[in-house]
Amino acid sequence: MNALALDLVIAVIVAWLAVGALGLARPARLKFASRVLYPAGAVVGVVLAIAGFAAMGAAPQSQVLPLGLPDLPFHLRIDSLSAFFLLILGSVAAAVSLYSAGYFRSNEGTPPGLVCFQYHAFLAAMALVLVADDGYVFMVAWEAMALTSYFLVTTDHRVPEIRRAGFLYLLIAHVGALAILLCFGVLQGGSGDYTFGAMRGQQLSGLWPSAAFFLALFGFGAKAGLLPLHVWLPEAHPAAPSPVSALMSAVMLKTAIYGLLRVSFDLLQGQLWWWGVVALGLGLVTALYGVVFAAVQTDMKRLLAYSSIENIGIIVAGIGLAILFRAYAKPLLAAITLTAVLYHCLNHAFFKSLLFLATGSVLHATRERSLGRLGGLIHRMPWVAWLALVGTLAIAGLPPLNGFVSEWLLLQAFLFTPTLPQSFVNMLVPLATAALVLAVALSAYVMVKFYGIVFLGRPRESSLAHAQDAGPVERAALAYLALGCIALGLFPVNVIALLDPINALLVGSSALQGGGGSSWLLLAPINADRSSYSPLIVLVVIIAVVLLTMQIVHRFYHGRVRSAPPWDCGFPGQTPRMQDTAEGFGQPIRTVFEPFFRMQRHLPSPFDAEPRYAVKVDDHVWYWLYLPIARGVEMLARLAGRIQQGRISVYLTFSFFTLLALLFFVR
Repeated sequence: MNALALDLVIAVIVAWLAVGALGLARPARLKFASRVLYPAGAVVGVVLAIAGFAAMGAAPQSQVLPLGLPDLPFHLRIDSLSAFFLLILGSVAAAVSLYSAGYFRSNEGTPPGLVCFQYHAFLAAMALVLVADDGYVFMVAWEAMALTSYFLVTTDHRVPEIRRAGFLYLLIAHVGALAILLCFGVLQGGSGDYTFGAMRGQQLSGLWPSAAFFLALFGFGAKAGLLPLHVWLPEAHPAAPSPVSALMSAVMLKTAIYGLLRVSFDLLQGQLWWWGVVALGLGLVTALYGVVFAAVQTDMKRLLAYSSIENIGIIVAGIGLAILFRAYAKPLLAAITLTAVLYHCLNHAFFKSLLFLATGSVLHATRERSLGRLGGLIHRMPWVAWLALVGTLAIAGLPPLNGFVSEWLLLQAFLFTPTLPQSFVNMLVPLATAALVLAVALSAYVMVKFYGIVFLGRPRESSLAHAQDAGPVERAALAYLALGCIALGLFPVNVIALLDPINALLVGSSALQGGGGSSWLLLAPINADRSSYSPLIVLVVIIAVVLLTMQIVHRFYHGRVRSAPPWDCGFPGQTPRMQDTAEGFGQPIRTVFEPFFRMQRHLPSPFDAEPRYAVKVDDHVWYWLYLPIARGVEMLARLAGRIQQGRISVYLTFSFFTLLALLFFVR
């Protein structure tokens, strides 16, 4: 099976493209796409997950395909790092494709068969990115991934806001791609050989390694949503269909993490400590920025988009810490940190895709995206509500679910940094640890807001009484992802054992070698006396406490409990308007972190017949960075437009002076 892993991946790419091509054959047939093509795509995703799992820990495999240009064939390779991300892609794609079979509708802009083609071409492009072994095929796959995801974001292209969101995404994606291309140009070191094998053999000197690293950080950071390149993400996710949002957040952002890991630990032959400091600081600032903005959102998909920015920030902060440990020759601590990073990539893929798909079910059932118009859906959509609760608890970092394990491991890695020889770093890291803890705590706050307003309380609109639960196919996909969150949380040692070949590949150490007390029951990163965690014991304690509490309540208070409306300050009429709103939940965050926001408030007058209070929260980065750039480009475009006078004599004059300048400056 190991020897066939790369062949299986190539077959999967071809199969996804074939499934998409069948959608083009019948572009208007929604039933054909829903009942045949998307389930077929889900089966192909399962095959890819099996291939990725089989290749974990196996020897790398390479192939050269006679595609592309005459002197630039496609070099493909699978090793433990690419196999892990292929495992993520296949696992999530299987669930999202199954969910898509019951999600997509007719008359939503793009014909369903064309959406099916774009969807499966998007999956194939991501798989090709992960097995590319030269700069040429990597950039071809990267651009194909950007273009197909752009068309998916603009599925409902009749809406101007959706077209603008898609254009912003495509613009930043191409700026990032340019930086990645320049990074590969630096890594090949003037040899003219753009294969990754040749890049590994280059010994860059001077400032060139730093140039390659920061070009990679910028280019992949644009795709991942790092500050200040994050502005496309909260615009694209609300515009895209929910299955597309799930794939973009759960998998596409991880291709950027894959690229950053590939360059930082594989293609570059050494790491400098200050690279880690920059990545650590940038990641933590991004995490705090994302979670603070998530806390004040009133659109549930924008809230989840900002939450993805927060999680990507945590992952990049972990990469920065791993670079620090690697630079100071502490391979065991680097392996533990890298394990936390990879574990969080896997966890985020499961719980964030689960939450985006749950919001898709809510959108179809209610036609509402605004938190202020939802509420009480646990009674109308119990399946979606209970399965979404698993994802909510997981992303909030509560044990024994998967989100807690990776965040706990990363926190342990932060606590080990006083052993570093650099005093400046040892003074900086406690602040970074506090920032990490604050981001994780605020994430739990955000998820309380998300779940409480959408599913608990009373319906805020009368139309919610007609909401219906998700269909059987959609429930199956949600249940699969929820079970994944539970399994990844209960068996961390098994997952870490799966990740260890990547540690051996990138940092030359095992994360389990220092945990002498680690077993299938107990996770101890260094030793059991210093820190340990047993999710199964935590689960047993939680179940025992719940059962004991229920027994005590039943024994001593049964028959003497009565239900009554909560006290409402003497006001007799209780309405849904008396519940906490999304703005009310976010008000403390807006107050504490007010410098983060650009706020516009509408204050009611005492003379208004229907007084209303409104607040609009915008991003300072958009007004401080992107609008000035846009105005500058428009000014240059106007100046360039003056050249186009439509007179041949003017064009010849410009050409003449251009030739004179070239003759003067070019020797």
